[in-house]
Amino acid sequence: MALIYVLIIYERGKGGKPIAQHELVSLLNAEEVLLVDVRPAKEFAEGHIHGAINIPHTKLASRYIELERQPPKALVVADQYGQHAGSAGKLLADKGYDVRRLDGGIMEWRSENLPLVKGT
Repeated sequence: MALIYVLIIYERGKGGKPIAQHELVSLLNAEEVLLVDVRPAKEFAEGHIHGAINIPHTKLASRYIELERQPPKALVVADQYGQHAGSAGKLLADKGYDVRRLDGGIMEWRSENLPLVKGT
């Protein structure tokens, strides 16, 4: 269990400034960021933040080019707990994107009773 905690802390230390849920709400409402949910497609379909696009972290290296079709905005990377957002954010930052990551991931979003959308 301690090893998992250390891994999550290590991953959080990479790939973009962490932002809190309330910050993300403000940025999304102002249409200032694009939210990239890097969870597997099945988890994304079970509940995601409105407006998010899904590119699973296991496919991000080959699919990040899809982001070029989106309006140029800063990116916020989200995953379930924050365990993959750091490495995904680092990959995107290395490609030249302005990246942030959702602190605590979708689980923290849920714990704040913020809305999720089902489906793809």
